[in-house]
Amino acid sequence: MKYPRPPKNTHQNFLRLAYDERSDLAAFLATLTPQQWRAPTLCSQWRVRDVVAHVICYDVLGWRGLPRYMIQGRLVTNRVNAASLADYDRHDPEELLALLERHLQPHGLSAALGGRVALVEGIIHHQDIRRGLGVPRIIPAERLMPALRWTLIAPDIGSFWRIRGLRLVATDLDWSTGIGSEVRGEAEALLMAIAGRRGVVEELTGPGQAKLAARINGQ
Repeated sequence: MKYPRPPKNTHQNFLRLAYDERSDLAAFLATLTPQQWRAPTLCSQWRVRDVVAHVICYDVLGWRGLPRYMIQGRLVTNRVNAASLADYDRHDPEELLALLERHLQPHGLSAALGGRVALVEGIIHHQDIRRGLGVPRIIPAERLMPALRWTLIAPDIGSFWRIRGLRLVATDLDWSTGIGSEVRGEAEALLMAIAGRRGVVEELTGPGQAKLAARINGQ
C-alpha cells in the first residue's frame, strides 16, 4: 500500500517534492530489464540495484538502527553506506522496487530536515541511474531549484571545497551562486558537478570549468 501524497503549501512541502521524485524514480525503475538493474551508475562501484537500495535503506533503518552501521563502518560515510547495503544483497529487483513503492513518502533518517535530505538524495541518485543508463529526463524546476540550494550546504555532499572561488550560473533556470571564475551550464549538470560526479563537468563551460574539473577528477 502506497503512502498518501503529502499536501501542497504547508511545512511538508519538501516531503511532497521528495514523494514526487521517488514516485518518478519508481515508475522509471519499473521499465528496466534485469540487465539494466545490474548496470553501473555514476556512483562508483554501485550498480542500479545498489543505488535503489541506498535510497530507501535509511527509511527502513530508522534512527535506532543507525548505531549498528556506524560501528560497522567505523564512522566513515562510504563504509557506513556499504554496511547498510549488505542487508539488501539478496533482494531481487522486484523486491527492491516494492520497498521503494512502500517508502515513497520519506520516513526516518531520510525525512530529516523537513524532507530536504530525501529530496536531494532522490534527485541525485535518480540522475546517477539515468545517466549511467543513458536515459535523460527533465527534472521539474520546483524540485531542482531547492535541491541546488540545499546541495551547497549539505554536509554529506562536501561541496564547499569543490566549488570555492567559483561562480556557478544555470543557463536554463534563474539560478546562480558564488563569487569567482564563472562556470555555466544546465542546472542538472551543475547539480551533479556540485555533488562531485565525474563525467558531468565536461558539459559545463566558462573560465572556471577547468578548475572545477580538476577538483572533481582529483577527489
